[in-house]
Amino acid sequence: MNIIKSTTISMLLVAFSSASFANVIVDTQNLDMQKYHADMYECQQLSQQVQYGETNSVGQDMVSSTAKGAVIGAAGGAISGGSGSKGAKIGAGVGIVSGLLRHGAEKRNANAQYSNEQHSVMHNCLVGRGYTVLN
Repeated sequence: MNIIKSTTISMLLVAFSSASFANVIVDTQNLDMQKYHADMYECQQLSQQVQYGETNSVGQDMVSSTAKGAVIGAAGGAISGGSGSKGAKIGAGVGIVSGLLRHGAEKRNANAQYSNEQHSVMHNCLVGRGYTVLN
């Protein structure tokens, strides 16, 4: 009974760890696979403690960019001799678009940084436990 239970747990750990952290490659030659899977699971649990960096909300980005765009557009319109209100409207529209683009870029950057930090924790944890991590 213990062998079946142990084997089942090992298989679950293998599936879980390899699915979540397939980007961590460990040289498993001459390793006790049961200990390796237990260590992999513990390192994975540690990596889950990485805090996700929040980005500014879309609303804040749009309001800020809209205001800046309106000011720049009004100033450009006034300098060119037109009414500042038409330039402000155009600038506000450009500001909304740039705010959305900036928010998307910040979100992608935060996701990449989060993944990199999780990978780093996994790597350091496994190396600290004596494993040879190949990547």
